[in-house]
Amino acid sequence: MSNEILNSLLQDYSQKKIKAEIDLEIKKENLYKKYPRLQEIENELNNFAISTAKNILNNNPSSIELLNKKIELLKYEKICILQNAHLDINYLKPSYECPICSDTGYIRKNNYKTEMCTCLKQKLLDISFNKSNMSNLDKENFETFNENIFSDEVDISKYNFNISPRNNIKNIKQKCIYFVNNFDNPDTKNLLFTGNTGLR
Repeated sequence: MSNEILNSLLQDYSQKKIKAEIDLEIKKENLYKKYPRLQEIENELNNFAISTAKNILNNNPSSIELLNKKIELLKYEKICILQNAHLDINYLKPSYECPICSDTGYIRKNNYKTEMCTCLKQKLLDISFNKSNMSNLDKENFETFNENIFSDEVDISKYNFNISPRNNIKNIKQKCIYFVNNFDNPDTKNLLFTGNTGLR
C-alpha cells in the first residue's frame, strides 16, 4: 500500500474529526441557550481541572480529594440535566465515526506506543481488495469454474503435452484447491503461474 493512499485516508480522517468537533460546538451552543446551567458546569469543570493540576504539582492530596468530589457532583448534575431533557448522557461528546480512535486512524496502547486502528486497517484492506479484481468471487470461483471450455483432445505436437488441456486444467485446479486449503501450512509450496497473457 503506497504512502500516497495512506496519506489520503489520513486527510479524510482529519476532516471527519474536525467536522465532528465543529458539530459538537454547534450542539453545545444551542443547548446552552436552553440550559445555561450546563455551560456553567463546563466552565466550573475546566477551572477545577486547572486547580487539580496545580494541587498535584504542589503535592496537596487533601485539596485534590476535595476537588475530585466537587467534580463528581458537577458531572452528576450534568447527567441529570441531560436526562431530564431526554438526551443521551453522551450528547455533549463528539460523534466520531470511529469511537475507538476518535477518527484519527490510530490508537495509543498501554505502553504509550501508537498502532493503526482496526477501522483504518479495514479501509486499507478494502482498497487492496478492490484493486485485486477479487470482487467477483461469488461468480468466479472453484465451484463455478467450467473445465469443459478446454479441449479434451490429446495433441502432443500442438500442446507439447501427453494429456488433454481439459485434464491438465483439472490437475491445475486440484493443486490450487490443495494450496488454498493448506495455505497456513509452512510446508506447503508456493504456486507459480507462467505464460503469455490470455493463455488458458
